[in-house]
Amino acid sequence: MDIKDKVTVITGAGSGIGRALAQGFAERGAAVVVCTDLNGENAQETAEMIGDVASGRALDVGDEAAIEALISEIEAEHGGIDIFVSNAGYGQAGGLDLPTEDWARMMNVHTWSHLAAARALVPGMIARGGGYILSTASAAGLLTQMDSGPYAVSKHAAVAFAEWLSINYGDQGIGVSVLCPQAVRTNIMGPRKPSDSSNSGQASQDGILEPEVVADACIEAIHEGRFLVLPHPEVETYFQRKASDYDRWLSGMRRFRERLKG
Repeated sequence: MDIKDKVTVITGAGSGIGRALAQGFAERGAAVVVCTDLNGENAQETAEMIGDVASGRALDVGDEAAIEALISEIEAEHGGIDIFVSNAGYGQAGGLDLPTEDWARMMNVHTWSHLAAARALVPGMIARGGGYILSTASAAGLLTQMDSGPYAVSKHAAVAFAEWLSINYGDQGIGVSVLCPQAVRTNIMGPRKPSDSSNSGQASQDGILEPEVVADACIEAIHEGRFLVLPHPEVETYFQRKASDYDRWLSGMRRFRERLKG
């Protein structure tokens, strides 16, 4: 899909990948760039950096009703949304020690937010002849995140939902891409306890990319209509190894975990 003259919306646009995407869309001629973030001031700051085509709004993507209301408002104002980037997310370390509420919050932000957006967007996109949805998952959604059970699970679910969406609506004009990077130099991880990690030792093994590099990879994928966005090319190799011999991959990950501890 060509971004020129399109109405675009980005969640988590107050910094990092979301901000870089908002700027990239504007640079490529988007007619409207709606920047949303849990921190409305940060979203507005991004919009002011871009100029007249952009606006900033506060949005908690963990609130399904808020997502629906935002989409309805923008469609009423601009006649429809062409490209929606479901990007907001955060990090929290832990696993069996975390209460179910912490796992559920991650699912709300990293998975159910994509569902809520698609449910509100897809019928209108189909009626207008098509549209595009880009969701941010993580390399953890193809591989795993050793220091965070809920992050690994919610990101796997995000990839699975994007697959399902593409299979069921791709023939009706709905383009779908899912972003699966490793470590990116970003501060959008959201509220964390002191024990939480952001760019962990696992994720940063193959280098830490700048948000602009990741945004460019996303925009290229949208232009080409390509499903997987892998700014770290190593992820494809790891994913292939996992698929070819799951038990060997699991053993290797256990050894990798021990090396990181040392």
